[in-house]
Amino acid sequence: MSQPATTTVEINGFPCRVWTKGRGPKLGFLPGLGGLPRWLPFLDKLAETRTVVAPSLPGYPGATGHTELDSHLDWVLTVRQLLDKAGLAGADLVGASVGGAFAAEMAAIFPAHVARLILIAPFGLFDDKEPAADPWAQRRDALPGLMCADGANWTALVAPPEGANSVEWPIEMSRASEAAARAFWPLGNTRLEKRLGLIAAPTLVLWGEHDTLLPPSYAQKFARGIDHGNGGATRIETIPGAGHLAYLDQPDAVARAVLAHLG
Repeated sequence: MSQPATTTVEINGFPCRVWTKGRGPKLGFLPGLGGLPRWLPFLDKLAETRTVVAPSLPGYPGATGHTELDSHLDWVLTVRQLLDKAGLAGADLVGASVGGAFAAEMAAIFPAHVARLILIAPFGLFDDKEPAADPWAQRRDALPGLMCADGANWTALVAPPEGANSVEWPIEMSRASEAAARAFWPLGNTRLEKRLGLIAAPTLVLWGEHDTLLPPSYAQKFARGIDHGNGGATRIETIPGAGHLAYLDQPDAVARAVLAHLG
């Protein structure tokens, strides 16, 4: 894989990396837990026909500034600024896991900012009858199997990228986990269900068949909530052989589903 172009934008006085690669209309990507330590085959597949723009959320690899964000509103407004400065206002948007919750918030609160929406097992909801797992309460050796159907895919994601300081890298990944916890603890619940009905963008909800972090039944909860706003234009697709971060387990299948939704 060739490497993406790297630029930096300033959000709340802190740098956030933006990766860009491909050709065609812009497509934003807000990644899931772990962020983007490296460019992924999934993004390369999308970049064959779209200009993929992947900004780093504060605290995740490539960005700092998460300690300044004290409330959910802080995070939402920061993501709005990040999309604006990355040139993604009005573009199609893919969000996964924690990034999926923010993508849904953007489509609900700032509808002109999102043309078409793809959510890959997003955070934001909680059902005590089918509780989600708590990713911040897990032993480190349990995380690979919680994040992916094939735990080796998570291990590869969070391994030190080329040029990374082997001593500093675990600290950087711990910071990413801390950033996610600041935004989504406890249990990923931001009461997003109250805002789903504001989403008017045509939406695709993707869920890994073997997601052990967020029950696949949550896909129906998202679709029902969103359909109040977009007139029933929400579709659900299950990705066989995939866990929570389906784009790591099945990059080609997830990319095909995304591109088919975008037309």
